Formats: sequence, structure tokens, C-alpha cells
Amino acid sequence: MVIRRSILAFFLIALATRVFAQQIDAEGIKQLSFYQDSLKHLGNTFINDGNDLARKNANYQFIKTLVTALKVPHSFDFPFDSVKTITLTKSPDDKFRFFSWHVANDDGSYRFYGAIQMKTSGPLKLYGLEDYTPLIKNAEDTVSDVHTWFGAQYYTIIPVSAPRPYYVMLGWKGNNDKSTKKVIEVLSFQNDKPVFGMPVFNGNGKKRKRVVFQYARQTSMLLRYIPSQHLIVFDNLVAPDKKSKDKPETYGPDLSYNGYKLKEGEWVYQDNLDMRNVPNEQDETYVDPKLTQRPKTTQPIKKKVQ
Repeated sequence: MVIRRSILAFFLIALATRVFAQQIDAEGIKQLSFYQDSLKHLGNTFINDGNDLARKNANYQFIKTLVTALKVPHSFDFPFDSVKTITLTKSPDDKFRFFSWHVANDDGSYRFYGAIQMKTSGPLKLYGLEDYTPLIKNAEDTVSDVHTWFGAQYYTIIPVSAPRPYYVMLGWKGNNDKSTKKVIEVLSFQNDKPVFGMPVFNGNGKKRKRVVFQYARQTSMLLRYIPSQHLIVFDNLVAPDKKSKDKPETYGPDLSYNGYKLKEGEWVYQDNLDMRNVPNEQDETYVDPKLTQRPKTTQPIKKKVQ
């Protein structure tokens, strides 16, 4: 049985390599591998360099290099899997993939960067995103576009087809030196343009266009999708005491779970879920995703989120 599995795995790897080679010619692979090495180096700089200006300059060069790389024919099929400082998530329907990453500021806050690459048979179709977070007053009730993006790093994309097509994305948002945020975002394409936010989260008498969680930086939070149940599960976050009720930066999990279940194209709030019956799918998203190393800023971050 072990031998048969090994042969099957080898066959699948060989088949995948063959398909990949058919889509990108040898010269294209050579070019993309070269750009990948540059992106890897620049990514390490904008994550680990202790100088704020050096991080920002490296990120600027990273963006230019990434755009150049994606102009190589059939770049959509190149995984960039050695660039560990970004999150690259492909939609399950293979229509687009989402690049997202962050650069830390010296005060412990973050600025997010992102790009959506559409799958095409012709020239590159790429949407660059601008993090507008500081100017968004009510994130859960805001619809935004590529210029007013509520920046985050997305590790899961969930397609919804009816009654109107859209995608739900689970993301890590960081925040500042006191608290961390996660987000359940909605992406749709209207008039061939990306739109973020849609009133599809129904709970407690209110419809939200996206869902934002905030909790103490020294804790972690579960936020994951259970495909077999069409269910998004997350920790119930509570204040440590009555005095901290209005201070979400002090919140943490209380070992109970809530969620949103997909019903007729909307996500209906589910209270006090029994996690004992939930299968262990996507275990890597049980806690804050280890997307990158924490930056070694000139004002070191006191706590490290795992």
C-alpha cells in the first residue's frame, strides 16, 4: 500500500510538472525564477530590516518587480512559493489569485498591500489595492473599491454562487502594539471591477457588509471555514472583566465558539457552536496564521503573536 501511494504521488507530481511546463515555456520559467529570487530578497528586507525607510524602499522595489514578473506570459500559473513574506491565495474556481502582505511601522501598526491577478489568455489583468484603513470610520458598514481597500492578508477564499456570485475571504489584519484584528471580507466584481463589502452577514438584527474582530495582541483567535458544513467558525471574544467591556483591545477567547452559516446566499449568525462535532479541516487556520516573521523594528514589538 505504501509503495502504491508513493507511485501515485510521484505520478501526480510528474503530471502537475508537465502541465505547468506546457503553460509556461522554459524562458518564461527562467525569467519568473529570476524575479522570484529578487522578490524573496526584497521581502526579507521589508519584513526584517530595522530601518523604517529601508523597509519602505524595499517594498517599493518589491511592487515594481512583482508587476514586471506578472507581465511574463502565463505568469498566473507560477506559484512564487519561495516568497514566504507574502500570502498568495488562489480562488477555488481558478478565476483569480490574491497577493497580500504587510509592512510594519515603527509604532507597531501595519500598512497592507495587495493585488488581484485575473486569469486571462492574453495580456496581464492586474488590480492594485490601496490600504485606506485609517480613513474608514465604520468598516462593517462600508463598501469600498481598489482605492479604499480595508487592507488585510487573506488566507482563505470561499466562492458563493447564488443568488449572486461573490467571494468571502478570511484575513489577518494585525492592528497595533496593543491589539490584533481579523476580518471576514467580501469581494465581488461589478462592471469588471473589484468591490469590497456586501450586506450578506445577518445576525443580531443587523446586516454587516464585512465582519471585523479585535482582540488583545498577546492572545490568538480561531477564524476558519468548514467547507463540509458551509460554516465559518470563530472564537467568542469577551472582555477580561466588566471594567474593560468598552476596550476591545483587551478581549480574548472564552473557549466558546460562534459562526456564520451559508443559507440562500447569505451568512446567518450561529451562536454557541458545539466544536466537538466539527471536523479538523484547515488546521493551519486554527490560530493566527504565521504569515511572516514579526518585523525587527527600531521600536521592538513587546509581544509576539503565534
